Amino acid sequence: MIGVWLVLIVLGLGEAWRHRLILQKIPIRVHVNGTRGKTSVTRLIAAGLRAGGMKVCAKTTGSAAALTDPQGREFPIFRISGANIIEQMRSLKRIASLKPDAVVIECMALQPQYQSLSELKMVRSTVGVITNARADHLDVMGPGEEDVALALAGSTPVKGHLFTAERDLLNIFEHSSKNRRSQLHAVELNEVDAISEDMLKRFTYSEHAENVALALKVCEHLGVDREAALQGMTQLEPEAGAMQILHINYFQRDIVFANAFAANDPESTGRIWTQMVEKYGENRKKVVLINCRVDRPNRSQQMAQAAVEWPLADRYILMGSGTLLFVREAIKKGLDPNRILVMEGAETTDITEMILEESGKRALVVGVCNIHGGGEEVARFFQNRALKEEEL
Repeated sequence: MIGVWLVLIVLGLGEAWRHRLILQKIPIRVHVNGTRGKTSVTRLIAAGLRAGGMKVCAKTTGSAAALTDPQGREFPIFRISGANIIEQMRSLKRIASLKPDAVVIECMALQPQYQSLSELKMVRSTVGVITNARADHLDVMGPGEEDVALALAGSTPVKGHLFTAERDLLNIFEHSSKNRRSQLHAVELNEVDAISEDMLKRFTYSEHAENVALALKVCEHLGVDREAALQGMTQLEPEAGAMQILHINYFQRDIVFANAFAANDPESTGRIWTQMVEKYGENRKKVVLINCRVDRPNRSQQMAQAAVEWPLADRYILMGSGTLLFVREAIKKGLDPNRILVMEGAETTDITEMILEESGKRALVVGVCNIHGGGEEVARFFQNRALKEEEL
């Protein structure tokens, strides 16, 4: 029995040694973590570095996991049995064979111990990025936002550089950086304010100023001119979960549809809903389309608790699965049950027909909570019927 264990230990050490050799072939390794915006920031950094003349590969694990080669071409990742962090090692081996100057890789671990393992053993980043720390996945990283930040801090590099746009819990990342002898670079509020509306309009989809400011700061640190990096970023095609604002004129209905299904923490979702109401809500019927998932009960509960604090909607349409938890929590917090319409398990065609029926002549419809489990199909319905820019 001892001999078997000895063989396993030797094999494990050999695998670790081979992986170290693979990592040495990639001089710059950027590891992106955080609650919101990981996929967006990963893609932005990769595009910015590529525009600066670097040979860059990227790996994202968002709405549609993908590898990006040095030419910027994205290839979907096929998973036989679901996501597993061992995928990171296989991906890095494949990326190393392309001999890039840099790789930008999105963290795919949720469990706190695996986040640290992913950084210390698998990626060993030279540059770490933590977008923010918000109240999501509390069943795994909670119970509170501080616990989420502590979990994310596990991806702080050793003797490297850590970038973050988080401000409220910055002290936790200051501590983790000091502990791992890394230098912390925090995005200041004035750097976010410097990302003007005109800059954001250059994107083909709706991007957040904080994401752009963070990505630009990383690119500048790695020697890429700010304007060159921004030019590369604005040429990105939207990824599957990117927020898009679509204008639809469908059977004499004037609808603004915001695909914000990938916004699945209450803070981000509330901010998006408020912005949409302020910008497009006047003289429109206001509809929130909430896509619940039975395997994300904490998310539904948090969203219900937050929804009563948002600007009031005329109708809350619930789709997906596990909607009862949202309904009970929202009503308990004071939301008028007459404003709630439950369409659990309904087909996409039934959901879209109900949205159109509820919209009247003019409406603002915002989809939130989960992209998977039906959100992507509804978003595609509106995408296929959206007016082109020259038609607006």
